[in-house]
Amino acid sequence: MAKEVGRKVIASNRKARHDYAILDTFEAGVVLQGTEVKSLREGRASLVDAFATVDDGEVWLRNVHIPEYVQGTWTNHAPRRTRKLLLHRKEILRLIGKSKESGLSLVPLSMYFKDGKVKVELALARGKKSYDKRQDMAKRDADREIARAAGRAAKGRY
Repeated sequence: MAKEVGRKVIASNRKARHDYAILDTFEAGVVLQGTEVKSLREGRASLVDAFATVDDGEVWLRNVHIPEYVQGTWTNHAPRRTRKLLLHRKEILRLIGKSKESGLSLVPLSMYFKDGKVKVELALARGKKSYDKRQDMAKRDADREIARAAGRAAKGRY
């Protein structure tokens, strides 16, 4: 079998970028069981309520839903079990220092295959207030309207 090359996205947490201000991102490996990998190869995962915690010098991914493998037997995994994340010691120490600040969370942004291995893009994020979200939406709408006007002007249709 040929070795996989590149990046294939399994699941992404699109709402995270809306609800959080992203301060820093990390790439982490995930400790998985065999049936979890098979289920992920089918593209089945959900990061909706997922978050990460730092406990006793280790980083854990919680509430990620990986459904049971359809052809699995009694060896199937629990869909929402806690999974260990693999990071370098320096990154873990940095996360421990930053997570002590109030208001910071570890949120998974996406889960993907990179060269055949499952990785998670983890973000150190601060929750947005509702007025921040409204400002971001207004700015995005204004930018979109500017781009439309520039496109119309380029085509000569003021």
